[in-house]
This record gives sequence, C-alpha cells and structure tokens, in this order.
Amino acid sequence: MIMEFARTTFVVVLVWALSRLFADPRNPWRVLDWPNARSLHERPVPRMGGLAIVLGIVVGLALGPRSLTSRWEWLALAWGVVGAGSWYDDVRGLSARIRLGLHGLAAGLAVWAYPHWPLSWLPQGTPALGGPIAFVLMTLFLVWWINLYNFMDGMDGLAGGMAVFGFGTLALLGYRAHDLPYAGVSLTVASAALGFTFTNFPPARLFMGDLGSTTLGFAAGLLIFVGADRSDFPAWVGLVVFSPFLVDATVTLVRRLIRGDKLTTAHREHYYQRCVRSGFSHKRTVIGEYLLMALCSLCAYLAVGRPASFQWAILASLTVIYGLLAALVGRWEALREANGKASY
Repeated sequence: MIMEFARTTFVVVLVWALSRLFADPRNPWRVLDWPNARSLHERPVPRMGGLAIVLGIVVGLALGPRSLTSRWEWLALAWGVVGAGSWYDDVRGLSARIRLGLHGLAAGLAVWAYPHWPLSWLPQGTPALGGPIAFVLMTLFLVWWINLYNFMDGMDGLAGGMAVFGFGTLALLGYRAHDLPYAGVSLTVASAALGFTFTNFPPARLFMGDLGSTTLGFAAGLLIFVGADRSDFPAWVGLVVFSPFLVDATVTLVRRLIRGDKLTTAHREHYYQRCVRSGFSHKRTVIGEYLLMALCSLCAYLAVGRPASFQWAILASLTVIYGLLAALVGRWEALREANGKASY
C-alpha cells in the first residue's frame, strides 16, 4: 500500500506540474480554446490539459498495475487511436464524420480485444445478452461514452471532477473485490484527473480539450464493462457511478432528437450549462455537481452485494432525484425569464 500511495501521489504531482506548464502564458506550444456558441467561457483558454492527463496515466501504468488482460496491447492501440485523433482535432481540426469513424474503429478494436460481454445491465434476475448483438451493442456503448464525455466537458472543473469521483469509485469497488490490478488502473486514471483539476477548477487556467475528454470517456466505458466482467460489480453499478454525465448527455440528446435539431450543431442545452445560464456561478454549479457525483458514488458502493430489492430501490431513488433536479433547472430558467435576470 505504501508503494501504491507513492505511485499515485507521483502521478498527481506530475500531472499538476505539467498542467501548470501547459497553462503558462509563456509556453510557446499552447493551443487555445476560443469561445464559441457552445462555450461558457468568455476568453481564450489553453486546452493542452489532456496531454498532461494522458502522460500521467501512461507513466502511472508503466510504474504500477499489472495488465488486466493478455491482449492489453490491442486495448492500448484502441486508446491510442482515440487519443491521436483527438489531439489532431485539438490542434488542426477534424470533421465530425472522421472523428466518429475513428471512435467506431477504436471501439470495435477494443471490443474485439476483450471478448467478454457482461451485458446484464440491471439488478439480479435480469437476462444477459451475448453473441454478435453483444459485439454491436458494446461497440456502440463505447462510441457513446467517448462522445458523451466530450459533450459534458463544457464547464470549469466538471469533466476532471467526474473523472476523480468516477474512477476513484471504480478503484474502491476493485479494492473491495480484492482485484488489485483493476483497482490500480482505475486509481491511476483518477490520480491523473486530480492533478489536472487543480488548474481546471473555476476559474480554469487550462482545459483538457478533446484529447482529455475522449480518452477519459473511452476509459470510463471500457473500465465499466471490464470491472463487470471481472465480477467486481454489476455493470449497472458502473453506470450509476458516472450517471451525472450519462443522464445529462443522454436526456439532452433525446430532447434535441425529438425537436429535430441538427446534432452536430454547437449548443448550450446540457443541464449544467442551463444552470450557469440561469444565473449560477461556475463554482456553485460545479460544487453542486460534485455533491451529486458523491451521492451516486455512495449509492453504487452500497448497492454491490445487496439484495435485488435494495438495488432496485437505489435505482428508483436516483430516478426520482434526477427528475426533481431536471424540474428545478426548468423552474430556475422560468424564473430568470420572468424576472429578466437571475440572482441566485
């Protein structure tokens, strides 16, 4: 445990130092994120934080956890495809079709390299899927995770914080299951995210860019079904851990589909964006999100190993909570519109 603590501390410090370097205005290699129709920030901010996160993860894994599978090289290649494409997109720009094609290639490669499909996504007693349909569903699952994390990376401290809570909880679930390799990998990702978040917390001096958000999203989707396959926790528990991102991104996408909006058009309709537009500061909004993340992490941890009735009760309770939060955001927006300007 002492060596593990030393390794993860080193990763935190390394990523923190790299993040400060990349955020420094004197850095001649900075890539700036200019405000656009989707943005909540009003000034250009460097977006090289993803490079710090990826370097921290690579160094941390090289120093510590054993491989989760004998085909780890293929999983690393898939992760590299996502990262390389996203880095090029950050620097030069890529069309939506090319990005989606690279995501599909990486997801398909990862699913092929790890051919175990824990697709019993609900509490005990629900059937699991298998065969070719599992391959297709898991590929789509990973593609969605890559993109939803990118969609949710739009506010200071949000995506980094979700990675700290999310991967940190997966690490705790791995330790409780005595699965040290899985816990070590998850903790490495959480440590890298923590080191970055120090410079990304409002007001952010550095963004993670597509390189950071897509590689974290890919890692989240992959580690959810790898942890379930290794019997560390049911697959649905992993979804609960990251549900603050999953619910917001999915509900927003469905609402836009129903309205017939063009999905590639930039927007500011995610719930966290609507909170900021309703008058809440970035800091207050992200702290509220952290509290929700902590609640979901606690629910996920408590659910493992409990009777099916208890697990269904947790899912029902979280459904009610998300419904109430969505209603509150709508109410705040209505008040802002009625009053002309919100002051919460």
